Amino acid sequence: MSNTRSAAVIVIGGGLHGSSTALHLARAGVPALVIEKNYVGRHASGVNAGGVRTLARHVAEIPLALASRELWYRIEELVDDDCGFEQHGQIRVAENEADVAALQERLRLMQSLGYTHETWMDADELRALIPRIAPTVRGGLAARDDAAADPYRTTLAFRRKAASLGARFLEGVRVHEIKREGGQWAVATNDGVCTAPVVVNCAGAWADRIAAQWDEPVPMQPISPMMLVTLRMDHFLDPVVLGTGRPLSFKQRANGTVLIGGGRRAWLDRDAESTELDFRELGAGARTVCELFPHMKEAVVNRGWAGIEAAMPDEIPVIGASLKREGAFHAFGFSAHGFELGPIVGQIMSELVTQGSTAFPIAPFNIGRFSKT
Repeated sequence: MSNTRSAAVIVIGGGLHGSSTALHLARAGVPALVIEKNYVGRHASGVNAGGVRTLARHVAEIPLALASRELWYRIEELVDDDCGFEQHGQIRVAENEADVAALQERLRLMQSLGYTHETWMDADELRALIPRIAPTVRGGLAARDDAAADPYRTTLAFRRKAASLGARFLEGVRVHEIKREGGQWAVATNDGVCTAPVVVNCAGAWADRIAAQWDEPVPMQPISPMMLVTLRMDHFLDPVVLGTGRPLSFKQRANGTVLIGGGRRAWLDRDAESTELDFRELGAGARTVCELFPHMKEAVVNRGWAGIEAAMPDEIPVIGASLKREGAFHAFGFSAHGFELGPIVGQIMSELVTQGSTAFPIAPFNIGRFSKT
């Protein structure tokens, strides 16, 4: 890289939200420069469960999730790749009366707010849809129009499409310091200085360090959700199955393998960017799977992995303009459920940069909610 690179916008972080921001900026005629310290999709964006999920979202996220799902329905038009998108719905199952009560309360809340995307599925209907599920399951809360996709393929598709429209990507380049100098941002990296009037912080589990440089400290925690995948099995499941009283995300992919997640966490070293699987926690997750799907006792686990991502104490992200610095914006802290939001967050960030505002209700995601003053 030459000593100095300039761009209209610099996006820090090449995950799905950074690549989506670059794509939507490019569609608006603004070629961004994306700086990624590893490679696109290395951590949260490439190694998650791939849920295109509006089900059981935080109330503040629902408008964004529903709008993003509409973009997912047309994902091939957006990025020239279907991203492995499969629409079979998602169901949060009730294993006992406490689960039933919790899900029914959730349904009443959705109805009171005018939302109809979550509906109740009784036990007979659930077993008709998923014959291999345990007969003790009492029913579930379903978002029948939800879906799933391939996370790494999706992130690369956004990167490729953005690049085809003029965005530039610097991979293997680490940002050290960001300073405002004479109406421009000077972004110092291990490979020279890049400049732009606007910077977007999409740095995932490292985004708090950038926010701190802008005098906007946040109580962000790096986390490392674990995933398992089995060898191929005969087809038995179409929708994504989620737990209620205990953590579970469970789906069978088109190739027959079964993907198991749910937020159980690995040990991590953020500075070393390394993770270590917690086999005790994986064992607990495996027991949940076998109790819900008894035939899974015969499944063979092929591999396990964990990426590193950012969690906020209120479990919703930071999206919006910096309150302390001109020409600075944030999109991070998606707390293990940001994949579905990727398409719409890129659109929102592009609107904020190019128009100064967005029609989407992003006030709950303001970084100022963590300020003590």
